[in-house]
Amino acid sequence: QVKLVESGGGLVQAGASLRLSCVASGRSFISYTMGWFRRAPGKEREFLARINWSGASPYYADSVKGRFTISRVNAKNTVYLQMNSLRPEDTAVYYCAASRYSSPSGSADFGSWGQGTQVTVSS
Repeated sequence: QVKLVESGGGLVQAGASLRLSCVASGRSFISYTMGWFRRAPGKEREFLARINWSGASPYYADSVKGRFTISRVNAKNTVYLQMNSLRPEDTAVYYCAASRYSSPSGSADFGSWGQGTQVTVSS
């Protein structure tokens, strides 16, 4: 298990950018595939992006491809989500998660979750 703490959320206007951070504590951060999810009010949790231990071949949901970028710095036990061109529909609580699988297929494959950080985008 790894403990995850997100930060970087806030209130921004449409078109702005935000960078979310997620710091992991515990052993072997490098062994985890890291992911970002979000849950908007009244909606189910949505997968956004994931990145494997090396940072190669990040994978994105179509809804954020081209606007969001996931990255990680293993030396800092940190994964990031750079969000550009934010829209009101991006308003949600954003969560990072860790998976022992190299190519997790869904949220059930992520065993550790952070508490979330709120992102609100005004129009």
